[in-house]
Amino acid sequence: MSLPFQPQEGPVDLYALRHSVSHVMADAVLRLFPGAKVAIGPPIEHGFYYDFELPRALTEEDLPRIEEEMRSVLDEAGEFRCIALERNEARKKIAASGQTYKLALLEDIPEGEKITFYDHGTWTDLCEGPHVPSAKVIPRDAFKLLSVAGAYWRGNSDNTMLQRIYGTAWWSKKDLKQYLDYLEEVEARDHRRLGRELDLFSLHSEFGAGLVFWHPKLGYVRRKLEEWWWQLHLERGYWPVYTPHVAGDQVYHTSGHLQNYADMIWSPMDVDGRPHRVKPMNCPGHIAIFNSRRHSFRDLPIRFAELGTVYRFEPSGTLHGMLRVRGFTQDDAHLFCRPDQLEDEIAGVIDLVDIILRTFGYRYTAYLATRPEKYLGADAVWEHAQQALRAAAERRGLELAVDEGGGVFYGPKIDFKIEDALGREWQGPTVQVDFNLPERFDLKYNDSGNELKRPVMVHRVVLGSFERFVGGLIEHFAAWWPVWLHATPVVVLPIAQEQVPAAKRLSQQLGAAGFHSPVEADGPLRKRIRDAEIQKVPYMAVLGGREVEQGVVNLRTHGVAEQRTLKPEELASYLAHKRDSKALDY
Repeated sequence: MSLPFQPQEGPVDLYALRHSVSHVMADAVLRLFPGAKVAIGPPIEHGFYYDFELPRALTEEDLPRIEEEMRSVLDEAGEFRCIALERNEARKKIAASGQTYKLALLEDIPEGEKITFYDHGTWTDLCEGPHVPSAKVIPRDAFKLLSVAGAYWRGNSDNTMLQRIYGTAWWSKKDLKQYLDYLEEVEARDHRRLGRELDLFSLHSEFGAGLVFWHPKLGYVRRKLEEWWWQLHLERGYWPVYTPHVAGDQVYHTSGHLQNYADMIWSPMDVDGRPHRVKPMNCPGHIAIFNSRRHSFRDLPIRFAELGTVYRFEPSGTLHGMLRVRGFTQDDAHLFCRPDQLEDEIAGVIDLVDIILRTFGYRYTAYLATRPEKYLGADAVWEHAQQALRAAAERRGLELAVDEGGGVFYGPKIDFKIEDALGREWQGPTVQVDFNLPERFDLKYNDSGNELKRPVMVHRVVLGSFERFVGGLIEHFAAWWPVWLHATPVVVLPIAQEQVPAAKRLSQQLGAAGFHSPVEADGPLRKRIRDAEIQKVPYMAVLGGREVEQGVVNLRTHGVAEQRTLKPEELASYLAHKRDSKALDY
């Protein structure tokens, strides 16, 4: 993840600094809580964490106290020394300390591999490094503990729940402040927070975890996205299809999902004595439509598209607002084509991906995920598919980074990673060639010689899921939606009650042009302006006595200091231009 600033360099890289600070933190925690047990404490992107078993639950109020103790450790600590021990010596050393989690970690080290400890003068830890040369180079004012969370030992919910302390460390106080400011912005954009404040969506435990309820304002966003999505697809020769939400178990036995992904598929329900499942993916339904009649080579390519809602059992600990859910709607499409058509079909998907991502201002990187160690299908078929992906990308001027061996067992793919306004990377569109399902479902078409041949199948999503994509959009735009997605892009504010009739006429004019524009007349004007800002309304049409007399509107625009005077028809035309051009600015 890129950051909006360039961090200062130090005597070693930030990874080593953060690793060292995590050791200092563990040392401080053990001083404050004698008898505590430590587990793992690695550096991570932009910070570090350490897991502990402690005599009591920590709170955020404990973190400043631990920070102060860390500074006491730094007063006493010296060089980070690496100590190599034989396995038996290492086992005795750890056993003497009573650190049972470290004993378990020791057993994970393969026989013959070097076993090392790092000692900074006041505490020793089983660790492979790297670290700074000395604790004395760690800036005392450039680290901060951020939060406390629960974490199961080894990530297994059957194991002990530990307490994880997260922190960050930098080479300068300035970098720390910039990073903390960045975290504040991330928090301000959090889609869960904005969802509550702006009444966008909700989750209801009585209906089940990970199931999203779209409220009217966000429902409007989704509807506009759907209309545009269908327009783009119909223009490109996709056919809309609709498939059932449930299917008999046999479908997912045939597809292989029950054998390979049983943990993610919801439990079966009995229907007329047969087990049925809510669908975890749309592809078997699209295959059923393709297989419902024999196709000629002249029929291909066939492109089926569906906004299909699917259900997958994500572990409860991984659920996260709209970004990780159990029920979601994929913008799914499956392309059935001849091998000689594959490159053209992939090129068309790349074009569509570029149009959609650029519309939202996303930068992106594309990765070609190639054949893994274990795979299905002949080498020549794989090579043809990988070459088609490369050639299609080259035709469209798309540079591909290579994810060597990153394809799935049934085919190679191109993955797009998108970067949002805060520099964070999200999993984005994917286009994937599949050799598995055409074989499993015995897909065929008649070629020019009237022989039966196997079509190539391409899976493709651009948004991925509406829940995750729109949740990401909330954070990308900080809920300042572009005009074409905004449920209420303008509010009409009469200064006094005498201007209310004129305000209602203006609202009707804007409504006729397609813009919901409520009249807000109650309370002081300053409060109404503030309320509109809080609700992230980009335009405020203010009407006073002078404006009514002259037949104009005073327009306040979010992010623009200068106010403008427009005629009502000019305002409607201006908003229409912003909407129709899908402009990102106001």
